[in-house]
Amino acid sequence: MIRIAMLSPIAWRTPPRHYGPWEWIVSQLTENLVARGFDVTLFATGDSQTKGKLQWVCPRPYEEDKSLDPKVWESLHISNVFEQAENFDIIHNHFDFLPLNFSSFIKTPMVTTIHGFSSPKILPVYKKYNKSNVYVAISEADRNKELDYIATIHHGIPAQDYTFSPNAGKYLLVFGRIHHDKGVHEAIQLAQKVNFPLVIAGIIQDEKYFLEKVKPFIDGQHVRYIGSAGPDTKSKILSNALALLHLINFDEPFGLSVIEAMACGTPVIAMNRGAMPEIIKDGQNGFLVNSMEEAENRIAMLNQIDRTFCRKTVQQKFSVENMVDKYIKVYEKILSG
Repeated sequence: MIRIAMLSPIAWRTPPRHYGPWEWIVSQLTENLVARGFDVTLFATGDSQTKGKLQWVCPRPYEEDKSLDPKVWESLHISNVFEQAENFDIIHNHFDFLPLNFSSFIKTPMVTTIHGFSSPKILPVYKKYNKSNVYVAISEADRNKELDYIATIHHGIPAQDYTFSPNAGKYLLVFGRIHHDKGVHEAIQLAQKVNFPLVIAGIIQDEKYFLEKVKPFIDGQHVRYIGSAGPDTKSKILSNALALLHLINFDEPFGLSVIEAMACGTPVIAMNRGAMPEIIKDGQNGFLVNSMEEAENRIAMLNQIDRTFCRKTVQQKFSVENMVDKYIKVYEKILSG
């Protein structure tokens, strides 16, 4: 039996109460590995939930408890894993680049899932440990040409946990963090042009952006902000939408909300950037656009999308089972030498 140390971030709980895409994927991977008989120890916050073994030093997520200094608790959290490295066959790092700095001090192999590059400034760390560590990309688009990868593994979700609606809703939806990168203001502009109500769900990651580009348009009728949607409410919000608007201003590493919407049968209109072409089949489960004008034109074409096909996309290509299968193959390849 492979003994796995699963290193999750501690910004949010694993699984998250509402926002926390990295923590959500860590939870899905952990719980499904445990269900298959793997010996998994989850290193996460103390309030995290798992059917595996839980190890923690940070009692709560620092984004939910501002009295916790992120640098202090991240240091303690990471060191807790490496001090016990000899107890595991493999360490699976979902904590970005920081743990790489300690990898040369242990004999236990470590695989790092790179959940996107927050900035080009962190690349030197990945480059330094490129030959001594194993990297997994979450999309072909997010691969960096200066790094080597053992695999590309798309995120997977349990489609059966998402409520499917065969009928299109009456509002457009933005689902995710409120930030310029996610194109929330552009979604507001589009909704106004096509005269559809817009629902915005997500954490406010950029307060200035929210106050200047989003809040002035919120009227509770044409534009509604409902806060961050957790596991208990997101299916209803996603399944009742006419479409998810993903009018991003950056190269999206993956786009978890995109497959969550599709699992509910909801098509996606997305800017043709980053990993979007790997998820969206233009004209079949959504539309890839290159301008706001194109996005506006596609609204009238949404009735051509088969919502059943949207869900099948997730079931066939982005299921949690597929994701777990591929990670198991990575573990076996690493341990076989």
